[in-house]
Amino acid sequence: MSSRTDRNRVIVTAGGSGIGRAIVDRFVAAGAWVHTCDIQQKFLDDVIASHDRVTGSQADVGIPGEVEALVADALETMGGIDVLVNNAGIGGPRAALEDINYEDWDRTIGVNLNGMFYCIKNVAPHMKAQNFGCIVNISTASAKVALPMRSPYVASKVGVLGLTHTVAREYGPFGIRCNAILPGLIDNDRGRGIVANQAAERGISAEEREAEFLEFISLKCWIDPSEVGDLAVFLASDAGRHITAQEIGMDGNVEWEI
Repeated sequence: MSSRTDRNRVIVTAGGSGIGRAIVDRFVAAGAWVHTCDIQQKFLDDVIASHDRVTGSQADVGIPGEVEALVADALETMGGIDVLVNNAGIGGPRAALEDINYEDWDRTIGVNLNGMFYCIKNVAPHMKAQNFGCIVNISTASAKVALPMRSPYVASKVGVLGLTHTVAREYGPFGIRCNAILPGLIDNDRGRGIVANQAAERGISAEEREAEFLEFISLKCWIDPSEVGDLAVFLASDAGRHITAQEIGMDGNVEWEI
């Protein structure tokens, strides 16, 4: 992070667990103040208790009023907002498109895409007023290769890329940058659980399903959540001050998904 204290005020959505928690941890390690949110109070309480520079709000980013309250809380506790990391997202249903009900489709788009719009809409005026800001949107490597049986998730995350490019163009003249990170196979409980569940569904071992995933990753690697956090910190730092409108893979190059 920059040593300038006015660039160290960060919002991270869904920062209580998973990738979001790793992003919070890495920003704090870099000297930032972080205001985070989570839909589950127990996760929120844990991350707040773990750092003396973290505050938080319970919020569902898919609900505009709760995002408005989140941003108001962040402004009150930090005095401003320099960085927004739009991390909150859900996996949505895993089914053939024709079998997905309307409610599940709407909820996935509502959290994964609309939620980012709500956050940017409420943060942008404050970034414009200071003529500085960095927005990092978390998409997915699946947005590049598509993924059968996950149409609402992929559609929402492809939408994030379009939103990223548009925000970068619209707000660049105000000193605001916007980039997207596309994580790959994440080495945490959720990522390992996905592999195990899919293996069980297909009647194969977790090791066999893991090998299938890794076959189509050029570097044959899992991604530690902290790597995504480190990339977000870099993008928000002075070293990344001329990087905007980019889709940056943190995935070992996912070539395809099955």
